[in-house]
Amino acid sequence: MRIPRIYTDSPLSEGSQAELDENAAQHVGRVLRMQPGQELKLFNGDGQDYPATITEAGKKRVAVLVGAPEANATESPLKITLGQTLSKGDRMDYAVQKAVEMGATCIVPLTTEHCEVKLKGDREDKRLRHWQSIAVSAAEQCGRARVPEILPVMTVKQWLEHSRNCDLRLVLHHRTEQSLESMAKPASIALMIGPEGGLTAAEIAQAEKEGFMPVALGPRVLRTETAPVAAMALCQWLWGDIGH
Repeated sequence: MRIPRIYTDSPLSEGSQAELDENAAQHVGRVLRMQPGQELKLFNGDGQDYPATITEAGKKRVAVLVGAPEANATESPLKITLGQTLSKGDRMDYAVQKAVEMGATCIVPLTTEHCEVKLKGDREDKRLRHWQSIAVSAAEQCGRARVPEILPVMTVKQWLEHSRNCDLRLVLHHRTEQSLESMAKPASIALMIGPEGGLTAAEIAQAEKEGFMPVALGPRVLRTETAPVAAMALCQWLWGDIGH
């Protein structure tokens, strides 16, 4: 049986007793129906895994004994900050989940001219918490020991300013012939993805003026939730840890 990986936002140290938070405890106790004596693997975002043994298990409370930390080698040397335009339905959920699997280090929801989703106040806070929960679940599933942070929604202007420290900044659109292979190897990337209707010519020009390089992934137009997965997979293959 595969040992479940569980995220906790609590400090972890060898020999300590830890209590899982409510959501994790319900998953372990109610969904997985694990019992005292069974093993878990915990992580809290510090880059290490912590083997743990359940000492108490109920439907709402799970306590564990934490073992010695173990190195986790799943983080890519390539740092990717994804600027993903908001989309309807579960498309944004999919984009967040797959971005975590592809090794994104930070995800920034964007609002652009053709964006049809408007988030403000409590609704934005609720969606950010929802996407962060998806990121946690994806990190648990794919073996990562760090969980990408979901930042508050940004405008194009705010995103361009936020991403200035990245070595290579890319804006995806199909109206260019420039390929990724023609670019020098970076240590960090900012990747800008437009909405279903695409980025406007003015937004692309604004991004290029700020130092973004236009890039196309091929002759076909990709959906807004497919584009980041394809782009990050190619970037990781060229400069990261996929296929190496």
